[in-house]
Amino acid sequence: MHRRVPTWAELRPLVRFEPPTLRRTQAALRRAATVEDLREVARRRAPRSVFDYVDGAAESELSLARSRRAFAEVQFRPRVMRDVRHVDSRVELLGVTSPVPVVLAPTGFTRMMHTQGEWAVARAAAAAGVPYTLSTMGTVSVEDLAADVPDVQRWFQLYLWQDREASAELVRRASAAGFGTLVLTVDTAVAGQRLRDVRNGLTVPPALTARTFGDMALHPRWWVDLVTSEPIEFASLRTSGGTVAELVDRMFDPGVTHEDVAWLRAQWPGRIVVKGVQHAQDAADLIALGVDGLVVSNHGGRQLDRAVAPLDLLPEVRAAVGPDVPLLIDGGVLNGGDVVAARARGADAVMVGRAYLYGLMAGGEAGVARALEILISQVHRTMRLLGTASLADLTPEHVPRAPHTRDVLDTHPLP
Repeated sequence: MHRRVPTWAELRPLVRFEPPTLRRTQAALRRAATVEDLREVARRRAPRSVFDYVDGAAESELSLARSRRAFAEVQFRPRVMRDVRHVDSRVELLGVTSPVPVVLAPTGFTRMMHTQGEWAVARAAAAAGVPYTLSTMGTVSVEDLAADVPDVQRWFQLYLWQDREASAELVRRASAAGFGTLVLTVDTAVAGQRLRDVRNGLTVPPALTARTFGDMALHPRWWVDLVTSEPIEFASLRTSGGTVAELVDRMFDPGVTHEDVAWLRAQWPGRIVVKGVQHAQDAADLIALGVDGLVVSNHGGRQLDRAVAPLDLLPEVRAAVGPDVPLLIDGGVLNGGDVVAARARGADAVMVGRAYLYGLMAGGEAGVARALEILISQVHRTMRLLGTASLADLTPEHVPRAPHTRDVLDTHPLP
Protein backbone atom coordinates (compact mmCIF):
# COMPACT_ATOMS: atom_id res chain seq x y z
CA MET A 1 0.00 0.00 0.00
CA HIS A 2 1.33 3.40 -0.98
CA ARG A 3 1.92 5.76 1.96
CA ARG A 4 1.53 9.50 1.70
CA VAL A 5 1.41 12.60 3.85
CA PRO A 6 -2.20 13.82 4.29
CA THR A 7 -3.01 17.39 3.41
CA TRP A 8 -4.37 19.87 5.96
CA ALA A 9 -7.63 20.00 4.02
CA GLU A 10 -8.01 16.25 4.64
CA LEU A 11 -7.09 16.47 8.33
CA ARG A 12 -9.12 19.55 9.24
CA PRO A 13 -12.54 17.80 9.40
CA LEU A 14 -11.05 15.21 11.78
CA VAL A 15 -9.59 17.65 14.29
CA ARG A 16 -11.74 18.53 17.27
CA PHE A 17 -10.49 20.82 20.02
CA GLU A 18 -12.52 21.35 23.18
CA PRO A 19 -12.24 25.03 24.07
CA PRO A 20 -10.33 25.60 27.30
CA THR A 21 -12.36 26.71 30.27
CA LEU A 22 -11.70 27.87 33.80
CA ARG A 23 -15.04 26.39 34.84
CA ARG A 24 -13.77 22.93 35.63
CA THR A 25 -16.92 21.90 37.45
CA GLN A 26 -19.17 22.69 34.50
CA ALA A 27 -16.80 20.88 32.16
CA ALA A 28 -16.74 17.78 34.38
CA LEU A 29 -20.54 17.74 34.59
CA ARG A 30 -20.85 18.16 30.84
CA ARG A 31 -18.58 15.17 30.25
CA ALA A 32 -20.51 12.96 32.70
CA ALA A 33 -22.68 10.59 30.67
CA THR A 34 -23.91 8.42 33.55
CA VAL A 35 -24.54 8.62 37.28
CA GLU A 36 -21.45 6.44 37.68
CA ASP A 37 -19.44 9.21 35.99
CA LEU A 38 -20.85 11.70 38.51
CA ARG A 39 -19.87 9.31 41.28
CA GLU A 40 -16.25 9.42 40.12
CA VAL A 41 -16.27 13.22 40.02
CA ALA A 42 -17.76 13.24 43.52
CA ARG A 43 -15.14 10.80 44.78
CA ARG A 44 -12.37 13.16 43.65
CA ARG A 45 -13.97 16.34 44.98
CA ALA A 46 -15.32 15.35 48.39
CA PRO A 47 -13.31 14.29 51.44
CA ARG A 48 -13.18 10.55 51.89
CA SER A 49 -15.36 10.53 55.00
CA VAL A 50 -18.06 12.56 53.25
CA PHE A 51 -17.99 10.45 50.09
CA ASP A 52 -18.09 7.24 52.13
CA TYR A 53 -21.07 8.51 54.12
CA VAL A 54 -23.03 8.65 50.85
CA ASP A 55 -21.46 5.70 49.08
CA GLY A 56 -21.34 3.23 51.94
CA ALA A 57 -23.81 0.94 53.64
CA ALA A 58 -24.13 -1.20 56.76
CA GLU A 59 -21.56 -3.75 57.90
CA SER A 60 -20.32 -5.86 54.95
CA GLU A 61 -22.56 -3.87 52.56
CA LEU A 62 -24.27 -7.02 51.26
CA SER A 63 -27.71 -5.42 51.26
CA LEU A 64 -26.51 -2.66 48.96
CA ALA A 65 -24.66 -5.13 46.75
CA ARG A 66 -27.78 -7.28 46.42
CA SER A 67 -29.96 -4.28 45.56
CA ARG A 68 -27.63 -3.27 42.76
CA ARG A 69 -27.13 -6.84 41.64
CA ALA A 70 -30.89 -7.29 41.32
CA PHE A 71 -31.04 -4.41 38.84
CA ALA A 72 -27.88 -5.59 37.06
CA GLU A 73 -29.47 -9.00 36.51
CA VAL A 74 -32.64 -7.61 34.93
CA GLN A 75 -33.12 -8.97 31.42
CA PHE A 76 -35.20 -6.73 29.18
CA ARG A 77 -37.35 -8.34 26.51
CA PRO A 78 -38.24 -5.64 23.94
CA ARG A 79 -41.01 -5.54 21.40
CA VAL A 80 -40.18 -4.14 17.98
CA MET A 81 -41.94 -2.18 15.24
CA ARG A 82 -43.85 -0.06 17.73
CA ASP A 83 -44.38 3.65 17.20
CA VAL A 84 -42.11 5.27 19.78
CA ARG A 85 -41.60 8.64 18.16
CA HIS A 86 -43.20 10.09 21.28
CA VAL A 87 -43.05 8.49 24.71
CA ASP A 88 -45.13 9.44 27.73
CA SER A 89 -43.27 8.74 30.97
CA ARG A 90 -45.33 11.07 33.15
CA VAL A 91 -46.77 9.82 36.41
CA GLU A 92 -49.37 11.20 38.84
CA LEU A 93 -48.96 9.82 42.32
CA LEU A 94 -50.10 10.79 45.81
CA GLY A 95 -50.88 14.34 44.82
CA VAL A 96 -47.73 15.03 42.81
CA THR A 97 -46.78 14.77 39.15
CA SER A 98 -43.42 13.98 37.62
CA PRO A 99 -42.05 13.72 34.07
CA VAL A 100 -40.73 10.29 35.01
CA PRO A 101 -41.73 7.87 37.81
CA VAL A 102 -39.11 9.29 40.16
CA VAL A 103 -39.34 10.99 43.57
CA LEU A 104 -36.18 12.34 45.17
CA ALA A 105 -35.65 10.44 48.40
CA PRO A 106 -34.97 11.98 51.82
CA THR A 107 -31.30 12.16 52.77
CA GLY A 108 -29.80 13.31 56.02
CA PHE A 109 -27.09 15.93 56.66
CA THR A 110 -27.24 17.02 53.03
CA ARG A 111 -25.27 20.25 53.42
CA MET A 112 -22.27 18.13 54.38
CA MET A 113 -22.09 16.91 50.77
CA HIS A 114 -22.22 20.47 49.47
CA THR A 115 -23.07 23.61 51.40
CA GLN A 116 -25.95 24.38 48.99
CA GLY A 117 -27.50 21.21 50.40
CA GLU A 118 -31.27 20.79 50.33
CA TRP A 119 -31.70 24.16 48.61
CA ALA A 120 -29.72 22.91 45.60
CA VAL A 121 -31.62 19.63 45.49
CA ALA A 122 -35.01 21.32 45.74
CA ARG A 123 -34.19 23.90 43.05
CA ALA A 124 -33.00 21.21 40.65
CA ALA A 125 -36.09 19.12 41.42
CA ALA A 126 -38.38 22.07 40.82
CA ALA A 127 -36.71 22.84 37.49
CA ALA A 128 -37.12 19.23 36.37
CA GLY A 129 -40.67 18.92 37.76
CA VAL A 130 -39.66 16.03 40.05
CA PRO A 131 -41.01 15.80 43.65
CA TYR A 132 -38.58 16.14 46.54
CA THR A 133 -38.72 14.63 50.04
CA LEU A 134 -37.10 16.62 52.86
CA SER A 135 -35.68 14.53 55.70
CA THR A 136 -36.18 14.88 59.44
CA MET A 137 -32.36 14.73 59.48
CA GLY A 138 -32.16 17.56 56.94
CA THR A 139 -29.98 20.63 57.33
CA VAL A 140 -32.62 23.08 56.06
CA SER A 141 -35.87 23.67 57.95
CA VAL A 142 -39.31 22.97 56.50
CA GLU A 143 -40.11 26.67 56.66
CA ASP A 144 -36.94 27.79 54.90
CA LEU A 145 -37.25 25.24 52.12
CA ALA A 146 -40.89 26.16 51.50
CA ALA A 147 -40.08 29.87 51.45
CA ASP A 148 -36.93 29.63 49.34
CA VAL A 149 -38.16 27.05 46.78
CA PRO A 150 -41.95 27.49 46.81
CA ASP A 151 -42.52 25.79 43.45
CA VAL A 152 -41.02 22.41 44.34
CA GLN A 153 -43.48 19.56 44.99
CA ARG A 154 -42.52 18.62 48.52
CA TRP A 155 -42.99 15.66 50.82
CA PHE A 156 -41.65 15.42 54.36
CA GLN A 157 -39.99 12.33 55.82
CA LEU A 158 -40.47 11.59 59.51
CA TYR A 159 -38.68 9.47 62.08
CA LEU A 160 -40.70 9.10 65.26
CA TRP A 161 -38.69 10.34 68.23
CA GLN A 162 -38.90 9.23 71.81
CA ASP A 163 -40.09 12.77 72.53
CA ARG A 164 -43.53 12.50 70.92
CA GLU A 165 -44.47 16.11 71.54
CA ALA A 166 -41.40 17.18 69.59
CA SER A 167 -42.46 14.80 66.78
CA ALA A 168 -45.97 16.25 66.80
CA GLU A 169 -44.62 19.79 66.66
CA LEU A 170 -42.42 18.93 63.69
CA VAL A 171 -45.39 17.37 61.90
CA ARG A 172 -47.46 20.50 62.52
CA ARG A 173 -44.68 22.68 61.15
CA ALA A 174 -44.37 20.58 57.98
CA SER A 175 -48.11 20.73 57.39
CA ALA A 176 -48.19 24.49 57.92
CA ALA A 177 -45.31 24.85 55.43
CA GLY A 178 -47.32 23.12 52.70
CA PHE A 179 -45.78 19.66 52.62
CA GLY A 180 -48.48 17.43 51.17
CA THR A 181 -47.37 13.88 51.99
CA LEU A 182 -45.73 12.52 55.13
CA VAL A 183 -43.25 9.66 54.62
CA LEU A 184 -42.90 7.67 57.84
CA THR A 185 -39.65 5.66 57.93
CA VAL A 186 -40.02 2.51 60.04
CA ASP A 187 -36.80 0.54 59.51
CA THR A 188 -34.61 2.48 61.96
CA ALA A 189 -35.34 1.06 65.41
CA VAL A 190 -31.60 1.45 66.02
CA ALA A 191 -28.82 2.74 63.81
CA GLY A 192 -27.20 0.35 61.38
CA GLN A 193 -23.47 -0.12 61.82
CA ARG A 194 -21.94 1.77 58.90
CA LEU A 195 -18.37 0.67 59.16
CA ARG A 196 -16.96 3.21 56.73
CA ASP A 197 -18.23 6.00 59.01
CA VAL A 198 -16.82 4.25 62.07
CA ARG A 199 -13.41 3.84 60.48
CA ASN A 200 -13.39 7.37 59.10
CA GLY A 201 -14.38 8.84 62.47
CA LEU A 202 -17.23 10.82 60.88
CA THR A 203 -19.02 13.13 63.31
CA VAL A 204 -21.85 15.63 63.03
CA PRO A 205 -20.70 18.25 62.17
CA PRO A 206 -17.32 17.13 60.74
CA ALA A 207 -14.66 17.67 63.38
CA LEU A 208 -11.27 19.28 62.77
CA THR A 209 -8.82 16.56 63.79
CA ALA A 210 -5.33 15.57 62.71
CA ARG A 211 -6.92 13.28 60.13
CA THR A 212 -9.23 15.95 58.70
CA PHE A 213 -6.43 18.52 58.57
CA GLY A 214 -4.55 16.08 56.36
CA ASP A 215 -7.62 15.70 54.19
CA MET A 216 -7.78 19.48 53.77
CA ALA A 217 -4.62 19.36 51.70
CA LEU A 218 -6.32 16.97 49.29
CA HIS A 219 -9.70 18.77 49.13
CA PRO A 220 -9.06 22.45 49.91
CA ARG A 221 -12.06 23.75 47.94
CA TRP A 222 -14.49 21.61 49.95
CA TRP A 223 -13.04 22.71 53.28
CA VAL A 224 -12.91 26.41 52.33
CA ASP A 225 -16.56 26.14 51.27
CA LEU A 226 -17.42 24.49 54.60
CA VAL A 227 -15.69 26.91 56.94
CA THR A 228 -16.87 30.04 55.07
CA SER A 229 -20.55 28.98 55.03
CA GLU A 230 -23.18 28.99 57.75
CA PRO A 231 -22.53 26.19 60.29
CA ILE A 232 -23.95 22.84 59.26
CA GLU A 233 -26.47 21.46 61.73
CA PHE A 234 -29.66 19.45 61.74
CA ALA A 235 -32.48 21.94 61.21
CA SER A 236 -35.17 19.97 63.06
CA LEU A 237 -33.22 18.63 66.03
CA ARG A 238 -32.68 20.39 69.31
CA THR A 239 -29.41 18.60 69.94
CA SER A 240 -26.71 17.19 67.71
CA GLY A 241 -23.07 16.29 68.02
CA GLY A 242 -21.28 12.96 67.99
CA THR A 243 -21.76 10.32 65.33
CA VAL A 244 -24.93 9.78 63.33
CA ALA A 245 -25.39 6.38 65.00
CA GLU A 246 -25.16 7.94 68.48
CA LEU A 247 -27.73 10.56 67.53
CA VAL A 248 -30.15 7.95 66.13
CA ASP A 249 -29.89 5.70 69.18
CA ARG A 250 -30.34 8.69 71.51
CA MET A 251 -33.41 10.22 69.85
CA PHE A 252 -35.31 7.66 67.74
CA ASP A 253 -38.05 5.52 69.28
CA PRO A 254 -37.39 1.75 68.97
CA GLY A 255 -40.86 1.00 70.33
CA VAL A 256 -42.89 2.13 67.30
CA THR A 257 -45.86 -0.16 66.55
CA HIS A 258 -49.02 -0.15 64.47
CA GLU A 259 -50.77 1.92 67.15
CA ASP A 260 -48.48 4.80 66.29
CA VAL A 261 -49.96 4.99 62.80
CA ALA A 262 -53.32 5.93 64.32
CA TRP A 263 -51.60 8.51 66.52
CA LEU A 264 -49.82 9.97 63.50
CA ARG A 265 -53.02 10.06 61.48
CA ALA A 266 -54.53 12.28 64.18
CA GLN A 267 -51.56 14.66 63.91
CA TRP A 268 -51.25 14.83 60.13
CA PRO A 269 -54.07 16.02 57.81
CA GLY A 270 -52.51 14.86 54.54
CA ARG A 271 -51.39 11.58 53.01
CA ILE A 272 -49.19 9.11 54.88
CA VAL A 273 -46.71 6.83 53.13
CA VAL A 274 -44.75 4.21 55.10
CA LYS A 275 -41.15 3.67 54.01
CA GLY A 276 -39.07 0.63 54.93
CA VAL A 277 -41.47 -2.22 54.13
CA GLN A 278 -39.61 -5.50 53.52
CA HIS A 279 -42.33 -8.12 53.97
CA ALA A 280 -45.59 -8.70 52.12
CA GLN A 281 -47.58 -9.27 55.33
CA ASP A 282 -46.34 -6.00 56.81
CA ALA A 283 -47.44 -4.28 53.62
CA ALA A 284 -50.94 -5.76 53.83
CA ASP A 285 -51.22 -4.87 57.53
CA LEU A 286 -50.25 -1.25 56.92
CA ILE A 287 -52.76 -0.84 54.11
CA ALA A 288 -55.43 -2.28 56.42
CA LEU A 289 -54.49 0.44 58.92
CA GLY A 290 -55.33 3.06 56.31
CA VAL A 291 -51.98 4.38 55.11
CA ASP A 292 -52.04 5.87 51.62
CA GLY A 293 -48.94 4.28 50.11
CA LEU A 294 -45.81 2.23 50.75
CA VAL A 295 -42.12 2.28 49.90
CA VAL A 296 -40.47 -1.12 49.56
CA SER A 297 -37.04 -0.27 50.92
CA ASN A 298 -34.07 -1.63 52.82
CA HIS A 299 -32.86 1.93 53.53
CA GLY A 300 -30.34 1.79 50.74
CA GLY A 301 -28.60 -1.07 52.52
CA ARG A 302 -27.71 1.28 55.37
CA GLN A 303 -29.60 -0.48 58.18
CA LEU A 304 -29.95 -4.28 58.22
CA ASP A 305 -27.16 -6.04 56.36
CA ARG A 306 -27.95 -9.16 54.27
CA ALA A 307 -31.49 -7.93 53.59
CA VAL A 308 -33.45 -8.98 50.52
CA ALA A 309 -33.21 -6.72 47.49
CA PRO A 310 -36.35 -4.53 47.23
CA LEU A 311 -36.67 -5.25 43.51
CA ASP A 312 -36.94 -8.96 44.29
CA LEU A 313 -39.60 -8.29 46.94
CA LEU A 314 -41.67 -6.06 44.72
CA PRO A 315 -43.89 -8.65 42.94
CA GLU A 316 -45.02 -10.34 46.18
CA VAL A 317 -45.70 -7.01 47.89
CA ARG A 318 -47.74 -5.86 44.90
CA ALA A 319 -49.70 -9.12 45.03
CA ALA A 320 -50.35 -8.60 48.76
CA VAL A 321 -51.70 -5.05 48.48
CA GLY A 322 -53.45 -5.21 45.11
CA PRO A 323 -53.13 -3.11 41.97
CA ASP A 324 -54.47 0.20 43.29
CA VAL A 325 -52.18 0.93 46.25
CA PRO A 326 -49.46 3.50 45.43
CA LEU A 327 -46.25 1.48 45.70
CA LEU A 328 -42.74 2.88 45.46
CA ILE A 329 -39.34 1.24 45.68
CA ASP A 330 -35.84 2.44 46.48
CA GLY A 331 -32.35 1.05 46.83
CA GLY A 332 -29.72 0.61 44.14
CA VAL A 333 -31.29 2.88 41.51
CA LEU A 334 -28.48 4.47 39.48
CA ASN A 335 -29.85 4.31 35.95
CA GLY A 336 -33.05 5.22 34.15
CA GLY A 337 -33.22 1.59 33.05
CA ASP A 338 -33.56 0.68 36.73
CA VAL A 339 -36.57 2.99 36.94
CA VAL A 340 -38.19 1.31 33.92
CA ALA A 341 -37.46 -2.17 35.32
CA ALA A 342 -39.04 -1.29 38.69
CA ARG A 343 -42.09 0.11 36.95
CA ALA A 344 -42.47 -3.04 34.85
CA ARG A 345 -42.16 -5.20 37.98
CA GLY A 346 -45.07 -3.45 39.67
CA ALA A 347 -43.83 -0.20 41.23
CA ASP A 348 -45.64 3.06 40.53
CA ALA A 349 -42.41 5.02 40.99
CA VAL A 350 -38.93 4.83 42.49
CA MET A 351 -37.20 6.94 45.11
CA VAL A 352 -33.68 8.02 44.20
CA GLY A 353 -31.12 9.09 46.82
CA ARG A 354 -27.47 8.30 46.15
CA ALA A 355 -27.78 9.15 42.45
CA TYR A 356 -28.57 12.80 43.09
CA LEU A 357 -26.16 13.03 46.02
CA TYR A 358 -23.31 12.04 43.71
CA GLY A 359 -24.37 14.94 41.51
CA LEU A 360 -24.58 17.26 44.52
CA MET A 361 -21.04 16.39 45.61
CA ALA A 362 -19.81 16.71 42.04
CA GLY A 363 -21.23 20.15 41.37
CA GLY A 364 -23.92 21.47 43.70
CA GLU A 365 -27.23 22.38 42.11
CA ALA A 366 -25.83 21.95 38.60
CA GLY A 367 -24.68 18.44 39.55
CA VAL A 368 -28.13 17.46 40.81
CA ALA A 369 -29.66 18.87 37.63
CA ARG A 370 -27.20 16.83 35.57
CA ALA A 371 -28.07 13.65 37.48
CA LEU A 372 -31.77 14.22 36.79
CA GLU A 373 -31.09 15.01 33.14
CA ILE A 374 -29.18 11.73 32.80
CA LEU A 375 -31.87 9.66 34.53
CA ILE A 376 -34.73 11.19 32.52
CA SER A 377 -32.93 10.65 29.21
CA GLN A 378 -32.17 7.05 30.15
CA VAL A 379 -35.82 6.40 31.03
CA HIS A 380 -36.95 7.72 27.64
CA ARG A 381 -34.29 5.84 25.70
CA THR A 382 -35.01 2.56 27.51
CA MET A 383 -38.75 2.89 26.88
CA ARG A 384 -38.15 3.50 23.18
CA LEU A 385 -35.81 0.55 22.85
CA LEU A 386 -38.33 -1.64 24.69
CA GLY A 387 -41.04 -0.58 22.23
CA THR A 388 -43.17 1.06 24.93
CA ALA A 389 -44.63 4.48 24.17
CA SER A 390 -46.16 4.96 27.64
CA LEU A 391 -45.74 3.66 31.17
CA ALA A 392 -49.05 1.83 30.79
CA ASP A 393 -47.42 -0.34 28.11
CA LEU A 394 -44.83 -1.71 30.55
CA THR A 395 -45.64 -5.18 31.89
CA PRO A 396 -43.76 -7.99 33.65
CA GLU A 397 -43.28 -9.52 30.20
CA HIS A 398 -40.72 -6.83 29.51
CA VAL A 399 -38.59 -7.96 32.49
CA PRO A 400 -38.89 -11.75 32.78
CA ARG A 401 -37.37 -13.04 35.98
CA ALA A 402 -34.15 -14.99 35.60
CA PRO A 403 -32.55 -17.24 38.23
CA HIS A 404 -29.67 -15.68 40.11
CA THR A 405 -26.33 -17.10 39.08
CA ARG A 406 -25.11 -16.67 42.64
CA ASP A 407 -26.73 -15.29 45.76
CA VAL A 408 -23.92 -12.78 46.23
CA LEU A 409 -21.11 -12.45 43.71
CA ASP A 410 -18.92 -10.31 45.93
CA THR A 411 -19.04 -8.38 49.17
CA HIS A 412 -18.50 -4.99 47.56
CA PRO A 413 -21.31 -2.90 46.08
CA LEU A 414 -21.27 -2.25 42.38
CA PRO A 415 -20.21 1.29 41.48
